[in-house]
Amino acid sequence: MPKQSVSRKVIQIKPVIDSEAKVYPRSISGLFARWRWAFVWLTQIVFYGLCWLPWHGRQAILLDIDKRKFYFFDLVLWPQDTIYLVLLMVLGALALFLFTAVAGRLWCGYTCPQTVYTEIFLWFEKVIEGERPQRIKLDAAPWTLHKLKVKVAKHATWILFSFWTGFTFVGYFTPIRDLAQDFLSLSPEAWSAFWVGFYALATYGNAGFLREQMCRQICPYARFQFVMFDPDTLIIAYDTARGESRGARSKGVDPQSQGLGDCVDCGICVQVCPTGIDIRNGLQNECIGCAACIDACDMVMDKMDYPRGLIRYSTENAVNKRYTPIDIVRRAFRPRVIIYSAILLLLTGLTAWSLATRIPLKVNLLKDHNTLSREADNGSIENTYQLKILNTGDQTRTFRISITGIEGIRLGSNDEITVTGGGIGNQTVVVIADPDSAKSGSLPIKFSVEDVKEPAVAVTEISKFWMP
Repeated sequence: MPKQSVSRKVIQIKPVIDSEAKVYPRSISGLFARWRWAFVWLTQIVFYGLCWLPWHGRQAILLDIDKRKFYFFDLVLWPQDTIYLVLLMVLGALALFLFTAVAGRLWCGYTCPQTVYTEIFLWFEKVIEGERPQRIKLDAAPWTLHKLKVKVAKHATWILFSFWTGFTFVGYFTPIRDLAQDFLSLSPEAWSAFWVGFYALATYGNAGFLREQMCRQICPYARFQFVMFDPDTLIIAYDTARGESRGARSKGVDPQSQGLGDCVDCGICVQVCPTGIDIRNGLQNECIGCAACIDACDMVMDKMDYPRGLIRYSTENAVNKRYTPIDIVRRAFRPRVIIYSAILLLLTGLTAWSLATRIPLKVNLLKDHNTLSREADNGSIENTYQLKILNTGDQTRTFRISITGIEGIRLGSNDEITVTGGGIGNQTVVVIADPDSAKSGSLPIKFSVEDVKEPAVAVTEISKFWMP
C-alpha cells in the first residue's frame, strides 16, 4: 500500500538560554499597527483614568485592602464575597482557552501589559534615539558626551513614566487622591512608597530591558500555548507555496521566469518583529501574534505590485488546503470552541444574575454563651444575642429587627438600627419569652432583618432560644 503523507504542525521552541543579539524593532505603519496603537490608547486611558473617577464621594474603583472592601461603582464586595473572585479567575481562564483556540495569541499581540508597555517604551526610545539604524549605531559607538546625554534622557523618561505607572497601580488599592497628597508633601506611608517603587521598577525592567525575553523565556503562556492550538486556529502564517523560493529581483520582472516565489527576501518582516523571529520559518512559540510582519510584508508587496497576503492571519489548514475566508469562519465553529463558548456563556450569565440579584445586606448572629438564659423580675425568660449587620450597599439604610418561632416571643431592646453605606452595625439584642410559652430546652427561632423602606432587602438567620 502506498504511504499516506501526514501534515504535522511544527512549532519551534528555542532553548531557555538565548545568546542572540539585542532586538531592535523597526517602526512600521499599516492596518494592524493602527489597531495596536488603538488598543494602547484604550487600555492606558482606562488604566490611568478610572482611578481618578469619583463616584458617590469616593473612587469608582477601589480595592481597599485595609478596610477589606472592594468598590466597583455601585457594587461593594466584602471578604465574604470571595466566590466572585474565584468566578472571575475561572471566567478568565475559560476566556483564555476559547480565544486562544479560535484566534491564537491576539491577547499577547494587542492588550497584554508587557506588549503595551514595550510599545510605549519603544516609542520613547525612537523619539529620543532615532529609528532602528540610529539606535544600532548609537549602541555600537563609544561613549561620548552626546551618547551620555541621549541615554540619560531616555532612561529619565522611562523612569518618570514607570513611576507614574506604579503610582497609578497603587492608587487602585489606596485612595489615589490621598496618595497624591502624601507624595506631594513628601510624606507617603512606608508600604505605599514601597509598592509604588516596586511596580515602577517592574515596569522599568520589563518594558525597558527584558522586553522580548519576557515573552520568549519567562512568560509561561508562550510555553504551553501550542497545547491549545490546532490546525484551524488563527495564526500569523507565511504562505510557503506562494513565497518560495526567495530571492531579490527587479520590479516588473516575472518571478516565475527566474524560478522565484513572491518573497523578495528583504528581511523587513524580521526587522519589525518585537521578538526578533523570522515568521517564514513557521509557527514559533515566540510569535505573539502582533501582525507587524503582515504590515511590513504588505508594504513590500504593494511596492512590487504583488497581491497582499504573503504573510497573513490564517490557519494551517487554510494555507495548506487553500480555504476561502468563509471556510475559515465555518471551521472556527468546531466542538472544542462550542464547548468553551457554552461553558463561558453559562458561567458569565450565572455570575451576572448572582450580582444583579445580590442583596446588599449580610447578617452575622452570635448567641451569648456566657449566660444561656436569664429570668427577669417579672418571671419572663431572656436570651441575649450579638447581631452584626453589614450594609454592603452604597447608601445609608435603616433596618428593622423582628423575631419569630415561639408564641409571644418579642424583643426587649430597640428593634431598629441605622447603618451607613459600606458600614457595619453592632446591636445587642435581648429576646424575651413567657415561661409557659414553650417547653424547656433549646428551641429554634428566626431573626429577620429588613430595610424599613425597601422590604426586599432582607435576611433571615436561624438561632436557638434556651428555655430553662
